[in-house]
Amino acid sequence: QVQLIESGGGLVQAGGSLRLSCVVSGRTFNTYTMGWFRQAPGKEREFVAGITWSVGSTYYADSVKGRFTVSRDNTKNTVYLQMNNLKPEDTAVYYCALDLARTIRANSGSYSYWGQGTQVTVSS
Repeated sequence: QVQLIESGGGLVQAGGSLRLSCVVSGRTFNTYTMGWFRQAPGKEREFVAGITWSVGSTYYADSVKGRFTVSRDNTKNTVYLQMNNLKPEDTAVYYCALDLARTIRANSGSYSYWGQGTQVTVSS
């Protein structure tokens, strides 16, 4: 099995920064991508950012482009989401997920494994 453990969420004022981490453990795969999603109360889960594990190609939702950066450390089996200039509308539970694909996909249904989520709250 595969386990994804997120950490790094919290409460921050608008304009502040947070860095989320997601450690991947268990079964390994030759090819996969990692995605970050978020879900605010009463809203559907939405794609935030993704990264291919082997090459490190990235892709971002328009709403976070220029503010968020996704990266990975292969030696630590960890993917990060650096979030800068946070806004109240970024408030949500953030999830990391693993997709057994070579390319980054924004559809949450494509992802096979999910973390438990970490809460990010941005106050105005």
